[in-house]
Amino acid sequence: MLKRLLKSEFIRFAVVGAIATGIHYGLYLLLKLVINVNLAYTLGYLTSLACNFWLTARFTFKSGVSALKGVGFVLSHAVNYLLHIGLLNLFLKMGIPSSLAPIPVYCIAIPVNFLLVRTVFRKF
Repeated sequence: MLKRLLKSEFIRFAVVGAIATGIHYGLYLLLKLVINVNLAYTLGYLTSLACNFWLTARFTFKSGVSALKGVGFVLSHAVNYLLHIGLLNLFLKMGIPSSLAPIPVYCIAIPVNFLLVRTVFRKF
């Protein structure tokens, strides 16, 4: 039962994540044309965060939104953001083009984020 629940939540998390990642990556690609890549990445991340919270609560974990969940979500995403920006800069230093560098970041950070966000929505 728990295994099926985890699989179902992870699939819904992946759908929400794809939407949030699309918003984030699209804004990043547009903004990096006119501003610094770190700032572009950050603004894209923050914009996708609001949509991500609502969809995560309602669709992924089928729960309501609350201030406590919001704080937990933002704190888990603060940790996730630091992982994102650190990896982005690592991949840029490794010579990966700025338009492609977010892709391996997402591959690493998204599973970590699932564990953090799941903890928030299951504990609070």
